Amino acid sequence: MGKRKHNSAEARKEALKSQYFAKLNNAPTSPRKMRLLADMIRGVEVNRALAMLRFSKKEASVRLEKLLRSAISNWEQKTEKKAEEGNLFVSAISVDSARMLKRLRTAPQGRGYRIRKRSNHVTLFVDSKTINENQE
Repeated sequence: MGKRKHNSAEARKEALKSQYFAKLNNAPTSPRKMRLLADMIRGVEVNRALAMLRFSKKEASVRLEKLLRSAISNWEQKTEKKAEEGNLFVSAISVDSARMLKRLRTAPQGRGYRIRKRSNHVTLFVDSKTINENQE
């Protein structure tokens, strides 16, 4: 059993070497609010996505913009090209729920209401259109 897990982990690591991504863990925003922005930029060209996030009024857009810049930087480092040459787009983005802080708010007659402060994990994949056309 240990060897099989090891082999699958090695295969997963090799697959990640050819992908360009960035992760944001424990962002203190509810997953539902972050998914609104993620759906907005999924499949969009990178410069357009940056502009959309830059001018969005939502608070989570600041974190997502920083994450997108990080993914672009990772792509530039791995391919040793500039992002302008690459025809980059957001190929995939996923928002998963993370830990939940549970707090109490005082309520009438000695009771307490539970408050759940949610957070999320975001994984953003960037790819260039020229690579995808060659694979298909």
